[in-house]
Amino acid sequence: MKNFLRALRYCWPYRYRVVASVVCALTAAALWSLNFTAIYPVLKILGGEENLQVWINKCIQEVQTRIVPLENDIAHLKARQQRVDQQPPSEQRDRDLRRIAGSMSDLESRLEAARRELYRYQVAKKYIDLLLPTGNFQTLALMLGLVIAGMTLKGIFEFCQETLVGNVVNRSLFDLRNVFYRHAIHLDVANFNASGSHELMSRCTHDMEVLGSGLKTVLGKVVAEPLRAFACVVVACFISWQLTFFFLTLVPISLYVLTRIGRNMKRATRKVLDRMSSILQILQETFVGIRIVKAFAREAHERRRFRAATKDYYHKAMWVVKLDALSGPIVEVFSAVVIASALLVGAYLVLERKLTLFGIPMTDAPLEMESLLQLYALLAAMSDPVRKLSSVYTRIQAAWAASDRIFTHLDREPKIRSHGNAPVLARHHQAIEFRNVCFSYEPGHPILTGINLYVPHGQVVALVGKNGCGKTTLLNLLPRFYDPDHGAILIDGRDIRHVQLRSLRKQVGIVTQETILFNDTIYHNIAYGKPTATREEIEEAARRAQAHDFIARLPQAYETVVGEGATKLSGGQKQRLSLARAMLSNPSILILDEFTSQADAESEVEVHRILHEFAKGRTTFLITHRFHTLEIADRIIVLDQGRIIADGRHDDLYRTCPLYQRLHEAHGQRLVA
Repeated sequence: MKNFLRALRYCWPYRYRVVASVVCALTAAALWSLNFTAIYPVLKILGGEENLQVWINKCIQEVQTRIVPLENDIAHLKARQQRVDQQPPSEQRDRDLRRIAGSMSDLESRLEAARRELYRYQVAKKYIDLLLPTGNFQTLALMLGLVIAGMTLKGIFEFCQETLVGNVVNRSLFDLRNVFYRHAIHLDVANFNASGSHELMSRCTHDMEVLGSGLKTVLGKVVAEPLRAFACVVVACFISWQLTFFFLTLVPISLYVLTRIGRNMKRATRKVLDRMSSILQILQETFVGIRIVKAFAREAHERRRFRAATKDYYHKAMWVVKLDALSGPIVEVFSAVVIASALLVGAYLVLERKLTLFGIPMTDAPLEMESLLQLYALLAAMSDPVRKLSSVYTRIQAAWAASDRIFTHLDREPKIRSHGNAPVLARHHQAIEFRNVCFSYEPGHPILTGINLYVPHGQVVALVGKNGCGKTTLLNLLPRFYDPDHGAILIDGRDIRHVQLRSLRKQVGIVTQETILFNDTIYHNIAYGKPTATREEIEEAARRAQAHDFIARLPQAYETVVGEGATKLSGGQKQRLSLARAMLSNPSILILDEFTSQADAESEVEVHRILHEFAKGRTTFLITHRFHTLEIADRIIVLDQGRIIADGRHDDLYRTCPLYQRLHEAHGQRLVA
């Protein structure tokens, strides 16, 4: 429940709207209960020929007739009490005094009730004489008009309450979603690899909607429905508080049943949310890899996999539906049992003209049939909010489960942190050093071991080795996507863990084999690393990356939207845009990971020429399986099983390093010294 309460705190900035919604709910509840007070006069008008003015006078006279004997009986008891009090002390005298005191207390209680009833009738007489016509039909028409007006006002206040609650909930979810996204986007890469993007999307969308439903229930039904029930209880107590409390025995029974159902609901909802994450994972994998699916004709397999996931989700969701649907009928059955019992008790009191049941006082004055019918109308009206509240607990349990998933993610702390008071890293101009670097994704499974590498500023360093030897992992440590388990990485003699993270990453330009472009214009994709760039700077970067010509041939040139996954562009075109983006940011450190893997031969030669010029004055790391790319490298580092086994130029390595020789010959090429 703690996480759900944390979600409620996001409503605090909008507390005045919450207060306004409560005022609207209170007013609507009062109008809801007052509308039922019209039942009694309507029944009186329809059941007799006398008008309400005559009826109220008779009621006052009847109450006054009851008051006089009560006052006389009390006076006689007081006189008797004085006589007994004057007797000599004895046990009999004390017993008589106690009996007299008990009888007097009972009579005074009945007298006080009769006087309150007389006061209510006198107030009613004042307004009946002042406002109501003397004709029965005209009075009935007026009463029905007042009921319609009351229902209209009630509807207006309910509309205002629902609108205010919806506004608060949607604004709170707006704030929470943005906090969630801000937190997620600042987590380190390891967190994304651990949970998967589908899991984050599920929590930010589906789980948020479930939580929003719970917040709306708490601020809406949990406020409005109890107020409606309470207003009916107050009015019903004026008729017979004993019968009203007899009816309220339903509440603890319902709470017990709903608590048991709610516990199961929370567990079931958590399973449903987990299954939704699985569905999103399949959708993401299938749509991103749709070319592979179609190339291998695996549509049927993906359909079966998706069907299995949605079937599992269906079964879990139906269990939630059944639990939610079960709560309403159970409460209704309890309501029917209690109302029927209360109806039998009330009918017995009216038909037999009794005031007690099994010796227990049930009413202060004989009940009229009209009063009894009005009481049961109020009790029936009270059962409607109780029935609606039956689904509240299950929805709150579902929101509880969703809030646990959301705040579990929000409570994650990134491993890669930038200290607020850390110094800004000056532009790299000396050297980069990997000092005894060790790294593993999972404890006990090292990827890099004892890496020692010194790279002077402006040098082009190529990393080669078999797949899985740690080349990409090593370069991922440089912009602090991960931190080494042991050792340190120094830029110009400063440990990168002790400098401002933003100042480090703004000096690193990355071009990878898997080119990432956003569903935006080419202009904004190139300017992504430098939003303040002018159009001239962007076009110059595109020219240097050999991208300007194909961009100019597009229908909208630089304003062309590349589409989701940049499907409108070829692989080589996407890589050249990625290279232009890196060039525009003017990094002091450049990382090229299979950067020409999708370029054609002619473009690759031109890109090599450009990179040879662009690499001047900046430190460049490149990973490639195309050995002719090594022409632009000043040094070649050979890695094997997470260790550096050789370091030098092509000719030296070809003579002295067997692994390098095998890799080179496997590509069927030899570079000329």
